[in-house]
Amino acid sequence: MAVHPRVQTLAQTFLAHADQEAPGLVEGLYLTGSVALGDFRPHTSDVDFVIVTGRAPRARELELLRGVHTRTRADVPKPQFNGIHVTWDDLTGNPASCGPVPSVTNGRFRSRASADVNPATWHVLAEHGVAVRGPHPLELDVWDELEGLRAWSLGSLDEQWRRWRERAGRLVTPRGLAVLGSLAPSWSVLSVSRLHFTLKTGEITSKSGAGAYALHAFPERWQRIVNECLRVRRSANASSLYESALARRRAALDYIEMVLDDALRPGLSVA
Repeated sequence: MAVHPRVQTLAQTFLAHADQEAPGLVEGLYLTGSVALGDFRPHTSDVDFVIVTGRAPRARELELLRGVHTRTRADVPKPQFNGIHVTWDDLTGNPASCGPVPSVTNGRFRSRASADVNPATWHVLAEHGVAVRGPHPLELDVWDELEGLRAWSLGSLDEQWRRWRERAGRLVTPRGLAVLGSLAPSWSVLSVSRLHFTLKTGEITSKSGAGAYALHAFPERWQRIVNECLRVRRSANASSLYESALARRRAALDYIEMVLDDALRPGLSVA
């Protein structure tokens, strides 16, 4: 699969630094997220990764990895390079049993974190992952079970997104003010739509694919906010479909609440 030149430069820069600083440590590098799903947008997308080592990195190796990511970010500041470091054995089992792993979130390296250690990451890697180094994902033994993916999607909506919606609903807070911008509404509306799609189909789609799904899955009254969020994802320059940021914020929050209520009602299941 061909990837955007910026993505290729970023991945190769990381590998060059890794091989120089810790030869032999990084055995696999796979791209997931928007790159794997064919929806990478240079102005808004991160590059999500799964880096594989033969065994869990020791303390000294963790510091080397931290330095490798720091140097990579200095050489290629954007797009952000976010993801997790796991072993081949980690991928064979339920991610719920994996425990915290080294990860990078919003450009920050953590030695032990649980972000992105979930069935969605495992599923995208197994079905769509882009191998920069290592065997093709179809040759890997990656745990990938529908019920685990569905349970995780439900939990994410019920816990993470319910909490996010509540906090974003308070205007005079950092999160509430962020939703006055364009990126936060687009990211959140399309993210909850993706999870709803997964519950209905048992598959994972891109954010753009989730928007296309939402246009058909929900009543016509919601099409304006969905199209607005797709507009933001596709272009940073096109004119807004809303007369004010406050009106768009209200529509986004109402849409998210609707999707949460619909997804969590009894009877919604994989077709």
